[in-house]
Amino acid sequence: MPQLTDLRIHPVKSFAAVPVEQAEVEPWGLAGDRRWMLVDGAGTMVSQREDPRLARLAATLADPDTLVVSSGDDTLKVGTPDGPLLRVKLFDQAFEAVDAGDEAARWFSELLGGTLRLVYLDEAARRPTETPTSLADAYPLLLTTPASLAALNELIAADHPDDPVKGAAVPMNRFRPNVVVDGADAWAETGWRRVRIGEVEFRVVQQCGRCVMTTLDQETGARRGPEPLRALGRHRKFAKTLAFGMHLAPAGRLGTLRLGDRVTVLEEGPLPTPE
Repeated sequence: MPQLTDLRIHPVKSFAAVPVEQAEVEPWGLAGDRRWMLVDGAGTMVSQREDPRLARLAATLADPDTLVVSSGDDTLKVGTPDGPLLRVKLFDQAFEAVDAGDEAARWFSELLGGTLRLVYLDEAARRPTETPTSLADAYPLLLTTPASLAALNELIAADHPDDPVKGAAVPMNRFRPNVVVDGADAWAETGWRRVRIGEVEFRVVQQCGRCVMTTLDQETGARRGPEPLRALGRHRKFAKTLAFGMHLAPAGRLGTLRLGDRVTVLEEGPLPTPE
């Protein structure tokens, strides 16, 4: 029987993942997941795509209203802001988020260089998405499975039979999932349309299109070559999407996810066409 074996939140978009034993499910994702984001001087999102060093920044929630960010011996504490709204842009979406203030802006600008500001999404309705979503790229949650990762790593190894470095296995953290479900067959999740994890039901929206962030070492921020994108392009390409993992959205009653929760497939069907 499939079960939830890993649960992760990312308090600041594109910063290091935080493993948790349980998490409340809100209509727009897991509580504490991707409610904060760095933007540049033009208000445009800054992610690991632009600055791989973000992978090394640890952000945690000391309590629901206090964000703590650490870099080496330097620490920043920021309370949930109630300041002015700032016009920001996440990919092609423009909306307003709450500015976290000048102290946070100075801290990040001095640490990383350039002009940076930290913003907070206080209401999902501020972001114009069909499915309520925090500051995640597309949908509230991302689900992956170890069986599919093992199958992908077999494909990577087979594509590089004479080069153990290029054919090295890719760890799960490259894909930055929220929920990891063990006990399912490889790629089974691509046929799931509706699932229950513990007490919470989700609709499975679509496959997740992968980008250059999957080539970054999440411990160091270093680029590690073309994998897994090369293998996904060769073996798991759907339309223009290099797919790994499934986007989820809460469906119906909310609740709490806990490690060890049973995962029940409620509905299966044809694979949605990636956007």
